[in-house]
Amino acid sequence: MKTVLFAFFIAICSIHCYSQTIQDRNYSTIGYIKDDGTVQGDSYQTLGYIKSDGTVQNSHYATIGYIREDGTVQNGNYATIGHIKSDGRVENGNYATLGYVKTNGTIQNSNYSTLGYYKDVPMDKVAAAVFFFFFHLN
Repeated sequence: MKTVLFAFFIAICSIHCYSQTIQDRNYSTIGYIKDDGTVQGDSYQTLGYIKSDGTVQNSHYATIGYIREDGTVQNGNYATIGHIKSDGRVENGNYATLGYVKTNGTIQNSNYSTLGYYKDVPMDKVAAAVFFFFFHLN
């Protein structure tokens, strides 16, 4: 399902390419988050990067956004475009709820309809999965 709320990002390790899977609501793989922050699409093409400091880059390494430690999501010009709350709620820049990230790996829209799933994504990479579904910056 290509929703307006789709976006990027995943991670890659140097030798062992362990990756976490991002799936749509029908359990079809739509992307991977590698251990180093590389985000790949379903055909393993690099879509971008999420750096350990929260910087989000496109596939050409241009900075397109930031995910702050407090859950604030900013575009490349540092304007706040959203928030990832500690309870799993995802909000836009005006604090309207866009959806929810459940601890069981389910990502839902504001009406609680399932958008997709993040499988085997550790908590420090969940923001990458949220970015993939809710914030499309290019």
